[in-house]
Amino acid sequence: MRHQKKTVKLGRSQAHRDSLLANQVCSLIEHNRIKTTLAKAKAVRPLAEKMVSLGKKKTLHARRTALAVLRQKDAVSKLFEDIAPRAGERNGGYTRIIKLGQRKSDAAPMAFIEWVDAPVVVEEVTPEPAKKGTKAKAAPAAEPAEKPARKPRAKKAGEAAPAEEKAE
Repeated sequence: MRHQKKTVKLGRSQAHRDSLLANQVCSLIEHNRIKTTLAKAKAVRPLAEKMVSLGKKKTLHARRTALAVLRQKDAVSKLFEDIAPRAGERNGGYTRIIKLGQRKSDAAPMAFIEWVDAPVVVEEVTPEPAKKGTKAKAAPAAEPAEKPARKPRAKKAGEAAPAEEKAE
């Protein structure tokens, strides 16, 4: 039985798992939101929240402890200067996990993990410039053009000709 066995192993050795989670937390600090599998997001959440709790202490010992875990100076400095002060009034619950559904290739459940108090960033989609040698599509006209007149259908064997054609 696995009672009180909290560690999610993720199919990796201890050292590999520690590096993976530290890199995920550093990416979360840098980008404010990362897309990963649901299992990894659930494994990253406790470490990320512990790092924010260290950042809120604002001591040299806390900074060195965070640096020992994350091993990236720029991530630790951003954690202590930007992310921890934003979470100053909050007593835990610094991250949220948003489930996205399954990945196409292997049907792994995917999720976003992000800071709860992160600034909202709206991504604007810019149209890509046309490649050389291809013509750019013209924008559709404001009013649709008239439909061309229908061609008379072909006569089938044994059908009488329409009245217009008989007059001729």
